[in-house]
Amino acid sequence: MKNVSLNNLELVIFDVDGTLYNQSQLRKKMLFALVSYFLLHPWKINELQILYHFRKEREKKQGLSAPELAEQQYLWCKEKVNKPIDHIKRVVDKWIFNFPNRFLKECSYPGINLFFETLAQKNIQIAIYSDYDSLNKLKAMDLKADLLVSSTDSNINAMKPNSAGLNFIKSKFNINDTSRCLFFGDRKELDGKCAENANVPFFLVEKEAASTSLYKHLAKKLLNP
Repeated sequence: MKNVSLNNLELVIFDVDGTLYNQSQLRKKMLFALVSYFLLHPWKINELQILYHFRKEREKKQGLSAPELAEQQYLWCKEKVNKPIDHIKRVVDKWIFNFPNRFLKECSYPGINLFFETLAQKNIQIAIYSDYDSLNKLKAMDLKADLLVSSTDSNINAMKPNSAGLNFIKSKFNINDTSRCLFFGDRKELDGKCAENANVPFFLVEKEAASTSLYKHLAKKLLNP
């Protein structure tokens, strides 16, 4: 178990995918769901191409800062699949933004709800920063945060590891001393670099530790410093 100082924290910021829940476990459930669906609806198999290119093109745009990213992400996909934007949005909304949420509670890392509750009990503010919109994901996991920020928000428009999202969060909470906040993420090359760019301390969430006792340990440590 890695050492981390939780003393004197004012704000904890969390990434979502792979940080609050086991992403590989979710992917297995989604694979089964997709295979089952398209076996019964083979005429819709081209929707898989949309899902692939939507995610792939977003991954290629790491660090990008540009206007209207919320709309741009669909245009990137359209250039690859040549389908109407409205159709792309319906497919993406269903299979990426909505359907997976039903599995998030059971894929949540053990102790994550306890850790959130303990942070709130200690009057430590909680913020969420993800490249994707996370409101419905937090609801599905029964997690409450004081602020939710996405890279595609109109006042951010910048993908990780660009520091715009973290800088916005710091300003909203009037964090001048960055040693008093901590960013949890599961990708060192993305979340870690984002934290470095924003001069925010970073905690790397490793799947093996998070799948067992990481968040329970941190909650206990926070209660008994």
